[in-house]
Amino acid sequence: MTRLRCAILDDYYDTALSLADWPRLADRVDVTAFTHPFSTEEAAASALADIDIVCAMRERTPFPRDLIERLPKLKLLITSGMRNAAIDMEAAKARGIVVCGTQYGRDPTAPLTMGLILELTRRIGRENARMHAGEMWQALGGIEIEGRTLGVVGLGKLGTKVAGLAKAFGMNVIAWSPNLTPERCKDAGVGYATKDELFATADVITVHVVLSERSRGLVGAADIARMKPTAYLVNTARAPIVDEAALLDALLEKRIAGAALDVFSVEPLPVDHPLRKLDNVVLTPHLGYVSEESFRAHYGQMVDCIAAWLGGAELPRRLA
Repeated sequence: MTRLRCAILDDYYDTALSLADWPRLADRVDVTAFTHPFSTEEAAASALADIDIVCAMRERTPFPRDLIERLPKLKLLITSGMRNAAIDMEAAKARGIVVCGTQYGRDPTAPLTMGLILELTRRIGRENARMHAGEMWQALGGIEIEGRTLGVVGLGKLGTKVAGLAKAFGMNVIAWSPNLTPERCKDAGVGYATKDELFATADVITVHVVLSERSRGLVGAADIARMKPTAYLVNTARAPIVDEAALLDALLEKRIAGAALDVFSVEPLPVDHPLRKLDNVVLTPHLGYVSEESFRAHYGQMVDCIAAWLGGAELPRRLA
């Protein structure tokens, strides 16, 4: 019996093999986990040339047409999540590669968003670092978020969840997106605002729209210019939704109070990136969906998908 080779990509925490029943596939499949990102497409093509099955973690490794065409043995590509803009689906179809996704039980991005808001306003992490470093007692004063206004850009499933958490903290919540209506806001228990009103009045603005050609650059230089000098911007969605150059300029010139970013135009974020040098920015390494529970769900469903594919059964969550 011909053995197949499976690659688990971007297992940064080196935990993938312990979070699902991979031994279930051991009679047919050899599984290898890659714990570091590929530096180039050439490196990815070389490492995956003999791979039959790829398990990809969201958009960490892109699969454009050029790469797909350089992987002659690839037959099954599974991505965490039911949407992965980094995979050229048409190229996969043309090659006859089966593409499947996985589903979340819960989305841990909303609690992370509130954590970032609390870090911006109460500086918990920075004070913790100072305490461990033996520095002076109480150096960074914070502000209270109760009674302040949160502006939510995108009131879908995730934006609505963030709005609910913010209200539990006593925040006033307003929302806007291109298709949002006052009726939808009323149903969610938040105020409706125009885009200009939201950016001009909110104390904290958080972005929760899906990246598409329509949403690329949705938060532009003019929007950032409308923000109050005391306001903060939080982005846990996708970096290209916000004009990164305009945001960087506003932060450098202290035209807004700060930002918290979990997503970046280049990931991993280069060590010499100017954002790393700013003291008015909170940075996290794309942690939105990173939790033990979500990884167990994703990797477990990947094993199920491979087992179904090997057995010729109908594939769950097939995308292409």
